[in-house]
Amino acid sequence: MNSPYRRTALLPVLSLLTAMLLWSSSFIALKIAFTGYQPMIVILGRMLVGSFCFLFFYRQLRRVRIVKKDLKYLLAMAVCEPCIYFIFEAKALQYTSASQAGLITAILPLMVAVGAALFLKETVSARTMVGFGVAIGGACWLSLTGEETASAPNPLLGNFLEFLAMAAASGYTLLLKHLSSRYSAVFLTAVQSWVGTVFFSFFLLHPDIGIPHEWHAAPALAVIYLGSFVTLGAYLAYNYGVSKIPASQASAYINLIPVFTVILGFIILGDRFTIPQCFATVLVLAGVYISQRRPARTL
Repeated sequence: MNSPYRRTALLPVLSLLTAMLLWSSSFIALKIAFTGYQPMIVILGRMLVGSFCFLFFYRQLRRVRIVKKDLKYLLAMAVCEPCIYFIFEAKALQYTSASQAGLITAILPLMVAVGAALFLKETVSARTMVGFGVAIGGACWLSLTGEETASAPNPLLGNFLEFLAMAAASGYTLLLKHLSSRYSAVFLTAVQSWVGTVFFSFFLLHPDIGIPHEWHAAPALAVIYLGSFVTLGAYLAYNYGVSKIPASQASAYINLIPVFTVILGFIILGDRFTIPQCFATVLVLAGVYISQRRPARTL
């Protein structure tokens, strides 16, 4: 019979696995949404749907008491993600394929580890640094060997922008870990949605964007999916997982996103890889494996 402890330990793992699958699908959904609407409109719609979903948590959220010194951390967290992160990711997916963008996310755990060493004073092993270097090299190779297609007109630029999105996501993860001991996953995710909604609303003032006047079925459904299942579901699941286990351990689950994204991109969007890109992909994943592998214990 499973013990209560075993069941309790399993829940954060299942939450993180769910978050990774949903985040992987977001690259596909964004590509579909961008076929009908401006990128910033898609992101705003996503934030609006997510914010509406949080109305169901009103009673729980109204009981939260914010410590004054945490206001700057809450704002910084939301600025990193969704604000900065989504701007870079939206632009990245205009230039590269969903599969390649998903593979760049493999670097995130390594960036979090470096950030944890700098700001949280966590120890980073030489093995992690070697893995970081290998993964970065693989990501650069992947970008340089990317072929221009209708859906990926400039893979080099797109993958670099996705790398910048990962830098913002690293800051978000570190701030989230700092705040998760005092605030619930529901509250932290709600803050992201509300701040993101206000931030991306200003893009409506841009003369080339404005409010859309047409309904495109598949892109519109993709936006609704992004706002409910991804913005609400994935972040709730991830924030819960991070609140229960160490940040460096939780971020390791990000390694699953490239795998899920490549599979979904192949099945849904028909993404293809060249032979050099396949080798580059192996190099990225090898770097991640090196950084996460623990030395064998001596008897």
